[in-house]
Amino acid sequence: MAETTRQTQGPFADVAPALDQFTRQVLFGDVWERPELSRRDRSLVTVAVLIAQYRINELPFHLRFAQQNGVTRDELVEVITHLAFYAGWPAASTAVGIARKVFAEDA
Repeated sequence: MAETTRQTQGPFADVAPALDQFTRQVLFGDVWERPELSRRDRSLVTVAVLIAQYRINELPFHLRFAQQNGVTRDELVEVITHLAFYAGWPAASTAVGIARKVFAEDA
């Protein structure tokens, strides 16, 4: 039984069980499954926002998730390059370093 419970818990369950439940059920359940945007499109938007807002803790997960949702590495690199001109060079430069690590780990 404990093993089943662990599998259904997310990364916040040990400290913030309600946040964990909202994350799994509302964010990745309801919001990510709305039909108006594909999961692929949602990933592109999410990665762009994370880069622009310098959310470096969440970016590695979402770079991987974007690839699972059909976004290619070349497309992710293009998003980073494009954002250098809209979100700033430091944000893009930091995103390149994070993408480099994620791509190397996933190779």
